[in-house]
Amino acid sequence: MGCNMVGFWNPSMFQTSIQRVAETHGVGLHTGVESRIRLLPAPADTGIVFRRVDLDQFPIEAHGRNVARVSYATSLMKKGVLLSTTEHLLAAIYSCGIDNIFIDIDAIEVPILDGSAEPFMKLLDQAGIRKLRRQRRFLRVLRPVEVVEDGRRIGIYPADEFRVRCYVNFAHPLVGQQEVDMVVNRESFRQVLSRARTFCFESDIEPLRAMGLIRGGSLENAIVLTKNGMLNGPLRYGDEFGRHKALDLIGDLALAGLPLQGRVEAHKAGHALHTQLVSKLLADRTSWEITTRERGRSRATAAHLVLSGAPAAD
Repeated sequence: MGCNMVGFWNPSMFQTSIQRVAETHGVGLHTGVESRIRLLPAPADTGIVFRRVDLDQFPIEAHGRNVARVSYATSLMKKGVLLSTTEHLLAAIYSCGIDNIFIDIDAIEVPILDGSAEPFMKLLDQAGIRKLRRQRRFLRVLRPVEVVEDGRRIGIYPADEFRVRCYVNFAHPLVGQQEVDMVVNRESFRQVLSRARTFCFESDIEPLRAMGLIRGGSLENAIVLTKNGMLNGPLRYGDEFGRHKALDLIGDLALAGLPLQGRVEAHKAGHALHTQLVSKLLADRTSWEITTRERGRSRATAAHLVLSGAPAAD
């Protein structure tokens, strides 16, 4: 058992954007297509908006109403225009408290880079954060909303801050049971989750490729687990798998469209359940309210990791 503690950060009560343009490029994990993304400042009340510059800057809002396929990555679709694998970039933007941003992209899939959110955090560091003259709005959860399916479950509950608890359990000697429980903010995300990489099992590679997926996958952008070990070590953390699942969860929760005031608990969930929760929450107007008031500082530890199995490597 181990723990990691990070100090609490009080988010700004004003909306934010970025200060300057920043860009990067890379290959898409599933399509294998090379793409370039540019982050650009956006005015207040814009939200997070992707623009397909290869399709006359067609806008696709990062919102639950635009969720499309979510089996092995979270994809958005609007009027037949698709954008894939948004979760790592959205996790970084959302955790940094950036409310308004344009993301210009010239292909169908966000680049995977090293399989974590760290390159996107560095990109946001380059872009800087700018406070806007408009109050920040929060989506405050008023009563529980839950989704349960085949032994997997996820729920969101009233809380004074945005907190996630993510539990995973894989029958593998390097994984086993892992749990992350943390208040989410720029500092805690950077320190605890941002470097955790996506992963897959070697036995799944050929079936996934037969489905037309992971065409851009490599040992440089994903951890590959063998029957009893891994092809490409070392791990960045002993519980990197649980941390990455929590990273994915935060990226999917960004599709709520506003900063959340609520506690999310995910038990062996994945992209499908994450996005089902967002859709169910948004559809039930009695379960939340929009407020401009932050509920107050948390007295709880900002991040607490409960580990079982492999010792922490950090």
